[in-house]
Amino acid sequence: MSEEGFSIVDWVIFAVLILFSGVVGIYYACTGGKQKTTDEFLMADRKMPILPVAASILVSFQTAVLILGQPAEMYTKGTQFFLSLLGQLGAVFLATTLFVPLFYPLKLTSFFEYLEHRFDSKAARVTATTIGIISTILYSGIASFAPTTALSAVTGFPEWLSFTLIGAICAFYTFLGGLKAVIWVDAFQGLIMLAGLLTILIKATLLVGGWGEVWRINQEWGRINFWNFDPDPTIRHSFWSLVIGSMINWTGPYGASQQSTQRFGSLPTLRDAKIALMLQCVGLIVIVTSACMTGVAVFAYYAMKGCDPLTNGDIMSSNQIIPTFVMEVLNYPGVPGLFMASLYSGSLSTISSNLSTLVAITFEDLVKPFVKNKSDSVHLWITRMLVLFFSAAGVGMAFTMRNITGTVLQASISILGSSGGALNGFVVLGAFFPTCNRIGAITGPIVSYAIMLWIGIGQYSVLGIPEDFPFPTDSCQAGNGSMTGGTNITTLAVTTNLISTTGVTTMAAVPVQELTGLRRLYSLSYLWYSTMGTVIAVIVALLITYVTGPRKATEVDRKYLISLSDKLSCLIPSRCRRGADTDQPQVKSEMGKENNAFSNLDERSTQDSQNKSNKVELYKIKS
Repeated sequence: MSEEGFSIVDWVIFAVLILFSGVVGIYYACTGGKQKTTDEFLMADRKMPILPVAASILVSFQTAVLILGQPAEMYTKGTQFFLSLLGQLGAVFLATTLFVPLFYPLKLTSFFEYLEHRFDSKAARVTATTIGIISTILYSGIASFAPTTALSAVTGFPEWLSFTLIGAICAFYTFLGGLKAVIWVDAFQGLIMLAGLLTILIKATLLVGGWGEVWRINQEWGRINFWNFDPDPTIRHSFWSLVIGSMINWTGPYGASQQSTQRFGSLPTLRDAKIALMLQCVGLIVIVTSACMTGVAVFAYYAMKGCDPLTNGDIMSSNQIIPTFVMEVLNYPGVPGLFMASLYSGSLSTISSNLSTLVAITFEDLVKPFVKNKSDSVHLWITRMLVLFFSAAGVGMAFTMRNITGTVLQASISILGSSGGALNGFVVLGAFFPTCNRIGAITGPIVSYAIMLWIGIGQYSVLGIPEDFPFPTDSCQAGNGSMTGGTNITTLAVTTNLISTTGVTTMAAVPVQELTGLRRLYSLSYLWYSTMGTVIAVIVALLITYVTGPRKATEVDRKYLISLSDKLSCLIPSRCRRGADTDQPQVKSEMGKENNAFSNLDERSTQDSQNKSNKVELYKIKS
């Protein structure tokens, strides 16, 4: 793509939409409390309205990775990934039912405060904070990389300048406006993201001839492939990994993470917090469905055209498919600018949320104990300096992500899953195992994080099972790749032989080495990372607890625990509950009668004692 594809109108629209974020930061720096206290800067004074908080929770986790990664996944691998939406919705339900009622009443600024109180251990809090900081910075690098690679592909805009621009804008409005600015900008950026996706989806569908034709073409090319019930955990995507694995992977981020607790903690009541988390499900369904169906529609367009740009060598990565479509088909004045603004909006929303998260946990968990005697104005300036520091760290991490392979979607979920298992382990141990001691609570998650990082790195050394998906090439001209014509090797697959018939490029069947031992472990699906990490953390922690001596359950304050019996009571049939409710007043009545009887006896006994005492005193006086 050439720089000429981006017109002056595109640059103006792109700049206006992005600079709006900075204006919001200035507004909240000059209004209300003017961000003069750390409580306002980090928690928005806990007075935010529901709707923007719901939008902020949504876009904190649905980023430019979604706009590029999910359509690319659907384009290259078919419709199966769409089932992950069911897992995410299940995660929101679990988070709302279990974790919001646990964490909201605690009024936490840093989520990891819970661990110190629950385990009576500063070390547990610092350990979890460290893991959280590392994973958040890594994820920020992915979120920065996604839009910059697209902007570079369609305009030639330098990647280094793009990284720096994202970091500077996020730092600017977070530095000035605090959490209020982050939440309101998130809400605005969510609308821009949705507008960009719907524009592409509608245009591609119309070009193909309607949604029915889009679906027919994808069926013809074997892309409609929802159901794979094979329980093998080394299969990249199956029904079980997409639904169960995704649910476990997302329960932590939605209900037991700094990003979510900081947002629903900014609301005035627990009821508002629950409503906000459930309300974002509406946006989740709309935006994930739009992203996934965009990939399906764009594939139908290129199949109808007869040339896949990735196979033909026109682009170097599947992450560039959607930007290529925009510049090829939607190259009207302003539309590419809107699309790039939607990508940057997704990235900015995630990185600003990460900045707010990193600042809150670093200040509360690591810095504040050393400056607790300082004034609140000193605390405020320290938090603002942390914004600048972590913004620079995020830019630096983005440079290291430039050589990433595969879709940004898989990379981002792998990073979240590796740390998510350890962090989920902390929460599960704290909430459900009152006898777990501090030694086990620290050791288990550390072992889990080390093992999952090892597996994630080792996965790159394993030749997985190739997925045999055809790509249209019969109408291709010579591309930019080293090979020409319609038989170019796609960059998505491992090295194989090619079979090309009637212009359709497919992957030839190749013998795959049987996966045994460590190679099988390395081939674990990235969607199971969080689940396996959680299991490892819990098992190791409980073993260590048993060896070193379990804690007495009575020593733990009940407000730090989740009672499953209370949570599962909603599953009791209403008829049974009504019967229990009907009997309850009778029980209370009988108990009341007994209590009254004992009370009367006590009163008579007390009166008799008093009378005897009076008689004794009267006798003494007479004597």
